[in-house]
Amino acid sequence: MTDSAVRFEGISKFFPGVQALSDVTLDVAAGSCHALCGENGAGKSTLGKILAGIYTPDSGRLFIHGREVHFGGPRDALAAGVGMVHQELAFCDNLSVAENLCLGALPSRRGLVAHDELERRASAMLAEIDATVDVRRRLGELTIAQQQVVQIAAAVGSGARIIVFDEPTSSLSHHEASRLFDLIGRLRQRGVTCIYVSHRMPEVFQLCDTVSVLRDGKHVDTRPTAEITEADVVRMMIGRPLAEYFPMHGSSALGDEVLRVDALTCAGKFENVSLALHAGEVVGLAGLQGAGRSEVACALFGLEHVQHGAIYVRGSPAHIGGANEAIRYGISLVPEDRKRQGLVLSETAMHNTSLPTLHRFSRLSWIFRAKERRETRELFDRLRVRTPSLDAVVAGLSGGNQQKVVLAKWLAARPSILILDEPTRGVDVGAKAEIHALIGELARNGTAILVISSELPEVLTLSDRILVLRQGRLVGELSRAEANQERLLRLMAGLAQ
Repeated sequence: MTDSAVRFEGISKFFPGVQALSDVTLDVAAGSCHALCGENGAGKSTLGKILAGIYTPDSGRLFIHGREVHFGGPRDALAAGVGMVHQELAFCDNLSVAENLCLGALPSRRGLVAHDELERRASAMLAEIDATVDVRRRLGELTIAQQQVVQIAAAVGSGARIIVFDEPTSSLSHHEASRLFDLIGRLRQRGVTCIYVSHRMPEVFQLCDTVSVLRDGKHVDTRPTAEITEADVVRMMIGRPLAEYFPMHGSSALGDEVLRVDALTCAGKFENVSLALHAGEVVGLAGLQGAGRSEVACALFGLEHVQHGAIYVRGSPAHIGGANEAIRYGISLVPEDRKRQGLVLSETAMHNTSLPTLHRFSRLSWIFRAKERRETRELFDRLRVRTPSLDAVVAGLSGGNQQKVVLAKWLAARPSILILDEPTRGVDVGAKAEIHALIGELARNGTAILVISSELPEVLTLSDRILVLRQGRLVGELSRAEANQERLLRLMAGLAQ
């Protein structure tokens, strides 16, 4: 492990309006698991994408096992033994799992795709990581977590000797993340070098030998994880100490009931779900992947067809047939998948933010751009959105800043009921603490908040009480005083208390 598998030497990369990387030099030991940490926009993913051949550096040199390389694209990187598991899924939704896994080398017979061989190869790649996914299913039909598993199988199955994992657990349940950690352990035993990009400090210290910290596109330091603490890494990342990751909102007397759900049923997704939200209350919704958490959120926002049950807003029956009706009732949803459901990637950050509230900036079909710009700027300052300008195309922002734009969009709607599905997915620890503080501020100001998260510490710390879903049914409720991680996991898994 003393030999260098990867060396970045003086790497710089500029995007319009942003210096993403500036003279970054660091080494990654062969056979190690090396963490890259930093705030959103610090340059971590950019550095990984340069190694994977997706971006070309503006200056600097890249070495693989001591040999300088110049990649013209991901295919060149893969030929050199470098693969990448992306934070944002990079597959073709309309193709099958098997076709996606073998897309670069489809087996053929007499000029036609050999589907039996295609499915055999894909099944073998999934078996390599102990994954059970129907290779004939269309990829777009899978959950985000299942798609992430397929992407990992593609990287591992390619035979890469250096693999970049960019926020690989952002869409995975606790159980699926544990399986990924076991897989990384097996890869290291085979001598594979892993570069692990993550905001989650427990994962970094569990998996990685070494951590390199980037801030504002510059390399701050590289240290063995055995010689530093989580607090040291966070301090290097954000340039200031962070007392705690999950600040709790101050408890206060609850207001009136603003949302009540009675026996809500969506065939095949959840059944007989009943819950209530009060003004100023934060309610957590916990459950394993596939338990129906996101489906309940979408139903409350009018995105799922409900067969039975009723929704009441401020005591009156609410007929929510779509997102427009939900917004009129004061309901907003920050969705689990920001790219598919939360953003128009080709539009600017400002236009995304004002999209649901354009009526406030317009009269007789004329939009008052100055007012739109002023309110967007206030929201971006409040959430510390890092963007070259309000007119920057949102597709070019880091994942964490895209998430903040989604939050800004729904805060602009001034909801009385806010549903947050994985609100800090792909967000660094500094921004996570800011979002948690924002949730507390909103609750203190009377907003009723439903929080869905795969991170149990997040649910435990933010929530006044926690509802647990299992296989589409509500199976328990715990107050803040009663709840702990073990009790939640037992309820989620159906084990005796």
